[in-house]
Amino acid sequence: MHVMELFDLSGKTAIVTGGGRGLGEQIAAGLAEAGANIVVCSRKQDACETVASSLKEKTGVKTLGMACDVTDPSQVEAVIAAVKEQFGTIDILVNNSGATWGAPTLEMPVEAFQKVMNVNVTGTFLMSQKAGEVMVEQGYGKIINIASVAGLGGADPRFMETVGYNASKGAVITFTKDLAVKWGSSNIQVNALAPGFFPTKMSKGVLDQGGEFILDRTPLGRFGSESDLKGAALFLASKASDYVTGDVLVVDGGMHASC
Repeated sequence: MHVMELFDLSGKTAIVTGGGRGLGEQIAAGLAEAGANIVVCSRKQDACETVASSLKEKTGVKTLGMACDVTDPSQVEAVIAAVKEQFGTIDILVNNSGATWGAPTLEMPVEAFQKVMNVNVTGTFLMSQKAGEVMVEQGYGKIINIASVAGLGGADPRFMETVGYNASKGAVITFTKDLAVKWGSSNIQVNALAPGFFPTKMSKGVLDQGGEFILDRTPLGRFGSESDLKGAALFLASKASDYVTGDVLVVDGGMHASC
């Protein structure tokens, strides 16, 4: 197979949760540019429809925008059923929906901690479980969980007081590895992306507080751009990664290497 064919997603269908903005929108755009049909889902229907419509216009792929609270099993099931009915298969799932909460650990409200864990961990589990039912039946599939460099170890409190977020992303990494082991025999590759610091609505507070501190510890000397996740996501979504599973691909400008 020619190397360019390994990255061709023509005819594939990808679900991107939290795809209405930020990193999810960037990933959805990259997969659409590679030829995949795109299903964008998040809590805000309007945002999903806007992104879906834009991707269809720009790339010509089929798209669908749906509202979905990934912590609600009934809404997750509705998305999976709609995608299967409209597209026939679910080839790629990107679990990108996420939440965070900033507060010193001694002051972190338990409700905030639970909310972050529920969205980032339980939501990833529910989407994977329901999409996985389809993938196991198909005998193939790709699941990409969006973790974070914050899940690789402790974060300096001078720029990141988000114990719930960090804990949740560590859980996502272990979940990724375990699911890869469980579903490898069904030809389902499960991997994670661990982005570093990208300017998004979610990261604004951290970057406002500790942006200089972060850049000083980033070998490439910049934050992530609007295209820096596209290639990494495409690799994990395509045939190019058919022999890669249970891995965590870090996209952080080298910050993790300098710690």
